[in-house]
Amino acid sequence: MAGRIEDYALIGDMQTAALVCRDGTVDWLCLPRFDSHAVFAGLLGTEEHGFWRLGPAHAADAEPPTAVRRRYRGDSLILESEWDTSRGTVRVTDFMPPRDGAPQLIRIVEGVTGRVPMRSALRMRFSYGRVVPWVHKHEGRTVAVAGPDSVWFDTECETYGKALTTYSDFTVAPGDRIAFTISWEPSHKQPPALPEPEASLEATEEFWREWVDQCTYHGPYREAVVRSLITLKALTYGPTGGIVAAPTTSLPEEIGGVRNWDYRYTWLRDAAITLSSLLRTGYREEARAWREWLLRAVAGDPENLQIMYGIAGERELGEAELDWLPGYENSGPVRVGNGAAHQLQLDVYGEVTEALHLAHMTGLARNDYASLLQLKLIRYLEDHWDEPDEGIWEVRGPRRHFVHSKVMAWVAVDRTIKLIESGDADGPLEKWRELRDDIHRDVCEKGYDKERNTFTQSYGSKELDASLLLIPQMGFLPPDDKRVIGTIEAIQRELSTSDGFILRYPTSGEDAGVDGLEGDEGAFLACSFWMADDLAMIGRVDEARKLFEKLLALRNDLGLLAEEWDPVLQRQVGNFPQAFSHVPLIDTALRLTASGAYGG
Repeated sequence: MAGRIEDYALIGDMQTAALVCRDGTVDWLCLPRFDSHAVFAGLLGTEEHGFWRLGPAHAADAEPPTAVRRRYRGDSLILESEWDTSRGTVRVTDFMPPRDGAPQLIRIVEGVTGRVPMRSALRMRFSYGRVVPWVHKHEGRTVAVAGPDSVWFDTECETYGKALTTYSDFTVAPGDRIAFTISWEPSHKQPPALPEPEASLEATEEFWREWVDQCTYHGPYREAVVRSLITLKALTYGPTGGIVAAPTTSLPEEIGGVRNWDYRYTWLRDAAITLSSLLRTGYREEARAWREWLLRAVAGDPENLQIMYGIAGERELGEAELDWLPGYENSGPVRVGNGAAHQLQLDVYGEVTEALHLAHMTGLARNDYASLLQLKLIRYLEDHWDEPDEGIWEVRGPRRHFVHSKVMAWVAVDRTIKLIESGDADGPLEKWRELRDDIHRDVCEKGYDKERNTFTQSYGSKELDASLLLIPQMGFLPPDDKRVIGTIEAIQRELSTSDGFILRYPTSGEDAGVDGLEGDEGAFLACSFWMADDLAMIGRVDEARKLFEKLLALRNDLGLLAEEWDPVLQRQVGNFPQAFSHVPLIDTALRLTASGAYGG
């Protein structure tokens, strides 16, 4: 059975990622890319769907023991897990070396004290657990083959097969170091090179040390910020610069519910805000790579801008259900692909333009086509900003005039005006100033409830929406505007859970069904960070700090956050780890540090 979502650690190589549970089980790994079919899909099913457990030996009828300590080695993505047993102490080091060639997952067992019996149990299942591969020996190496894929298993230990699983039983004493490696290669090619685990470990540690050294943030929340930055880097697909929203699919927003989506793609919104956080902490190379990815993905067709693309810029992300997988804790259906790819979400134009603006303001070398793209996006908005859309939350109900979408359309026009005013682009300045004023006036007249002194989710609606918290952060209105303060306080009253975290919007009540889905969901962590930001902006800095530190306490022991928090079950829910949670963590830390609002 899969562990709780917060029981997992992330390791990765900037092309794919694995989730490792506290008991030493890898329950999720897609090869060779984030969006490839899973080789280990036990996270969304059972052990029959693939896993790799490495830890102290235990009785067949007993639960595998969980590590009593685990940590990342310094500021890296190298995981160290330790077990204290009656026979002694053992450590397992898990990592995926950043690579140009075959993807590898390396696990090194190290004896610390005593003599500890260990077992490796490897069950590879291709195509999300559906296909049993042909496992055989080739020149002394174990290889699993199914269709176009092959996974090679290398270790100095003796191996044997039983019940369609590859086992290794061994004992480690102090000073012993025994490595296990799996490597992926197209099945029609020559075998991958023999792994060099110790050299790869050294190179991986050096990679992360050099990368973290570029971070320009040295404030009181550095540990949380750096871990979030490492997580965001791990979600970046190195060959193209695309950034996935999360490395998983179908981890539920409600345990047992149907709100299960595939996040292994590049949402323009998520990638743009990720880029903004990286830029503000010193990482320009990632910004340059993402900008190049964007230009390739959009190509010569900005009028048909998608809200998301594949990690190499693919446009077709057809959604399907995998009916042989029961889902995480029986939360079905399990989905791959994402049918929201072709939705109209006008806010995306604002997020993309804001990211390009920030890149320009922080000195990223000018790209003429990026400026041209920005102008083309505004020309599209000229004709479409006043249309209803599906909005930031990708509702699957009827389109509406979402206030956040209109605000972000205003942001797109405003930032483009600034680009023209700087002399780095040419455009109809006066015409677009009028457009900016028209959008602003429209929102304030149609999206604001004077009686309650709050902006609303959509024109004519009485419901609230946590995305309204971005109004002051985007500069649409100043923080001290009474309408901003009224909106913040209304969201606190109506969208706050008992423990002070923020829901995205009501899923019951007068406008129930706005998202077209059954069931409920947890508190959305990004929205809770936005609330902390807004509280700091309106001068309630102590309250902001307390909320921020409550949010930090929700991270698992390794500093990782899923998409949401279930206030009833008191556990993380949703895809994991989630870029859209770690980005606002960084942003709020920067804001609180600048304001001096942190504990002593």
